Amino acid sequence: MPATPTRTTTSRRQFLALLGISAAAVSCGTATASGGSGGAQLKKLKYQGAVGAVTLPELAADLGYLGDVTLDWVGNTISGPQDIQSAATGQTHFGGAFNGAVVKLAASKAPIKAVVSYYGSDQYTYGGYYVLEDSPIRSARDLIGKKVGMNTLGAHYQALLDIYLSRNGLSKAEAAKVEPLVIPPVNTEQALRQKQIEVAVLSGVLRDKALATGGIRPLFSDFELLGAFSAGTYVMTQRFIKENPDTVRTFTTGVAKAIEWARATPREEVIARMTAIVKKRGRNEDTSTLQYWHSYGVAEEGGRIEDKEFQIWLDWLGERGDIKKGQLKAADLYSNEFNGYRKGA
Repeated sequence: MPATPTRTTTSRRQFLALLGISAAAVSCGTATASGGSGGAQLKKLKYQGAVGAVTLPELAADLGYLGDVTLDWVGNTISGPQDIQSAATGQTHFGGAFNGAVVKLAASKAPIKAVVSYYGSDQYTYGGYYVLEDSPIRSARDLIGKKVGMNTLGAHYQALLDIYLSRNGLSKAEAAKVEPLVIPPVNTEQALRQKQIEVAVLSGVLRDKALATGGIRPLFSDFELLGAFSAGTYVMTQRFIKENPDTVRTFTTGVAKAIEWARATPREEVIARMTAIVKKRGRNEDTSTLQYWHSYGVAEEGGRIEDKEFQIWLDWLGERGDIKKGQLKAADLYSNEFNGYRKGA
């Protein structure tokens, strides 16, 4: 992840370097993630998890929705771009990231395709942009010359900041004077309270704890800005999908079923199930943050993917110069073919 704000054009080579991979790795590394010889389809999927959290594939497996497909945990991911990098190079069989990161990797000729949404924003789960209670900042124009702390640059929260500024009438020159800064999520609230930054992006348990402490107020949220939307997808390589279509269908539909189970089940029951899963896997993880879970935030039924979920980031990245305008079509970046919740299924 870049440590300082940048609006320069990112070439294919630069972007792959940012992800820590080479073009050769993308083109040939996927062989390690292919199915077995003789047409046998792979049934054991390598993946990365998250400390103290339960991913949708993990929930699907525990609920019995993955059938004869099993998960093979190889470690925990440090970020979305790193997770889809691992999938693109064949270190894992699937990875998840913000859709803008998926667009960037696809623009760099990585042979990947999104198969199901796995996180987003809704009235329960969202990213908020917070200021101190006595802050003079009340509008987008008040942000000129101010610092906004977020977990990474060139991704979800910087995109939403840019969209907020643009929709509220700031020119590109004015928006360029708003300074996004990378701050580790666990330090963001402290940085705001110590006035090292003027705006803090907070979500999940960190947002809830900060609000409980008091002394801060929201400027806007991604949910208020865009409404309910799915923001990230699980991707697989096109080669893996071609060689293992039944496995992909079982995985994708299993994740879709887990999304709907979590949506329809009382929150306390979902949290209890997640807590049991974390304890059962025996990695000495703290389960206290699970109590703050509200939803996965996925907008469409069963994580079905829509053009609009990629088009907004295609437009944003094109405006920034990170990709060429018109280089990619939203419909080419994903497939609902393997999702049992696809339209007409």
